Amino acid sequence: MDPRSTRTTLRVRGYHLDGYGHVNNARYLEFLEEGRWAYFDERPELFARLQRGDIAFVAVNLNIDYCAAAVAGDDLAIDSRLCELGSRSARMAQEIRRVDDDALVSRATITFVLLDVAANRAIPIEGELRSLLAPLVVE
Repeated sequence: MDPRSTRTTLRVRGYHLDGYGHVNNARYLEFLEEGRWAYFDERPELFARLQRGDIAFVAVNLNIDYCAAAVAGDDLAIDSRLCELGSRSARMAQEIRRVDDDALVSRATITFVLLDVAANRAIPIEGELRSLLAPLVVE
């Protein structure tokens, strides 16, 4: 795996399931978010910059494809990578795979903007933050 990417794993639990016995579609959003948190956890300089509280990444679009059902007891791997860095937005690509057979369970792309928290408006991705993000892009 490319060192600019992050993999985190989790086990599907009963409370993740819907009435049909497979993971509820909304739970995949939580799994993907877990993957994004792990991504930032593994990049302490980037995480520290965001922890200052003056700027924040805000999701503006999420596209998700459901490819295979996951069920209770499945171990899932969530792979996350920054795939595009523009001047005003960035995109992260994520995949969820079943660990046992490497089956693609879901794939998603999330677009986010950088928010000036005090002004409550999107701002350009530049300066220190751009310097931290640019080397992480995996196309």
